[in-house]
Amino acid sequence: MAPVIKALQAAEGFECRVWSTGQHREMLDQVLDFFGLQTDIDLAVMTPGQTLNDVFAGVVAGVDRAIQAERPDLVLVHGDTSTASAAALAAFHQKVPVGHVEAGLRSGRMDQPWPEEMNRRLVDLVSTHLFAPTAGARDHLLREGVDPSRIVVTGNTVVDALLGAIDRIAPGTAAREALDARFADLDAEKPLVLVTGHRRESFGDGFGDICLALRRLAQTGGVEIVYPVHMNPNVRGPVMDLIGATPGVHLIDPVDYPSFVYLMSRATVILTDSGGVQEEAPSLGKPLLVMRNVTERPEAISAGVAELVGTDPDRIVTQVLAALKRAAPADVRNPYGDGLASARIVKELRNVADGLR
Repeated sequence: MAPVIKALQAAEGFECRVWSTGQHREMLDQVLDFFGLQTDIDLAVMTPGQTLNDVFAGVVAGVDRAIQAERPDLVLVHGDTSTASAAALAAFHQKVPVGHVEAGLRSGRMDQPWPEEMNRRLVDLVSTHLFAPTAGARDHLLREGVDPSRIVVTGNTVVDALLGAIDRIAPGTAAREALDARFADLDAEKPLVLVTGHRRESFGDGFGDICLALRRLAQTGGVEIVYPVHMNPNVRGPVMDLIGATPGVHLIDPVDYPSFVYLMSRATVILTDSGGVQEEAPSLGKPLLVMRNVTERPEAISAGVAELVGTDPDRIVTQVLAALKRAAPADVRNPYGDGLASARIVKELRNVADGLR
């Protein structure tokens, strides 16, 4: 949402207020700092050991109070998080229009990704303005009976953010030199496999299989593996226990946004179960293997720059080794946008505002 916020702040006639749940506060703070943003309201709903229902209830109550205090004309939410669905529902209950950035994504399975598939459907159901990142996302909404006049295909704002970040850490910049020094222990002579994994549906055996695959890849001696490990104990515990001492595997704490962009730019292959990384990797022309059985972002697969591998260790190892041998596809058009999604969203909001006058 950072590029959308920046675009709204730069546009005349809008007052843009930023509300935060306070989740993953340290990670949020570094993102806000990188983009030069600050929050106006911190709901502070996060407490240790809470369940998804605790989070959902806390966000609904917190957003309800924020709406009553600030009386917005529109609430913008992004994506498919529990925060997004709870905030959208709170606005709907207050009869405040909702705009959904990244509307229309569908995996077709309510259990994968879980609970994100339910979240995104709920947000779309209560939204008055649906900003679909792709034509495929728009088609999902049309098949569900959404009024075409409420849908605008914009591209994905994650591409806007990524392209801006790439410029800021370009070779020759002070930021790039600092990042090169920070990750100087990586063997530049070996291909880099960047890993992210945190999906709830992989808790348990799934993460055990992923770790087995990473251990086998590291034992080939031909790759460097970097894995910023999510702080969730259901992820961190098994990952640290199973491959924490494996040579060639660098398990690091979650990194700030520019550091992650840097690691993606250095990677030879990216192995992930993340939604956002599925859009970022094609933007950088990186081969992408998705550790899921289904995806709500099929465009990269259709473009030939991504492949579903699930969590089966044999398949992961085989496909990573194959990807390392293949040349990256040339001249692949990024299916997720051109870096102008935020401008299109603001343009549409301008049209909406003009219609209200």
